[in-house]
Amino acid sequence: MHILFIGDIVGKPGREAVKRFLKPIQVEYKIDVTMANGENAAAGKGLTKDIAEELYGYGIEFLTMGNHVWDNRDIMNFIDREHRIIRPANYPVGAPGQGHGFLRAFGKKIGVLNLSGRIFLPSLDDPFSGAIRWVNQMRQETPIIILDFHAEATSEKMALGWFLDGKVSAVVGTHTHIQTADARLLHQGTAYITDVGMTGPRDSVLGVKKEIIINRFLTQLPAKFELASGPIQINAVVIDIDEETGKARHIEAIQRIAEA
Repeated sequence: MHILFIGDIVGKPGREAVKRFLKPIQVEYKIDVTMANGENAAAGKGLTKDIAEELYGYGIEFLTMGNHVWDNRDIMNFIDREHRIIRPANYPVGAPGQGHGFLRAFGKKIGVLNLSGRIFLPSLDDPFSGAIRWVNQMRQETPIIILDFHAEATSEKMALGWFLDGKVSAVVGTHTHIQTADARLLHQGTAYITDVGMTGPRDSVLGVKKEIIINRFLTQLPAKFELASGPIQINAVVIDIDEETGKARHIEAIQRIAEA
């Protein structure tokens, strides 16, 4: 089974990159299931129902979120009913939505789990002890589990990868918007990458106009963020998984770039 996971989709440029690149990638890599992190898909902050439907129309089947999940209030109107979207499972009890979900491909059930880190991010429930609890639950239904760990610190991401080695099919990091060069198989069969990267404006600082961010560093003054224009990119990973055991056989980071 070939699973494609797309890194953080940022605003309209990110959605345009998905529209342009996704179908050719799906054909080239014989993709069976496509997932993406969509927490920045609506103008860089949050997600709306219309934009979620747009992404489904391009061929994405499942969306994960992160610390910007509540930035667009529209999500409150549909996340409880939309089983193709999950938010970090370690939000406190009572938060809208679900932290894990399932989808099917070729008769096989695939589990997807979303967690948020706690270093340099809001302090949620412990993702490590929570991960074991949710993974044990999910493994009763399927050995194929993809975990999106939305976290800032590389040490926290790698530690969770080793902690869950052999218990999940893949631990893919999101949030930092920079694709890392460490896609690999861990010893017990878990595919791992510290950060899948960003899908959006290439000539930017994490999707934002570079001039705005440079000026903030120079002056330490607040400024309104605006998404950059120009060339667009898609960052993703392709994971080859044994359907019976849930073990990963291969992971490959991919990147495509084009003029807007």
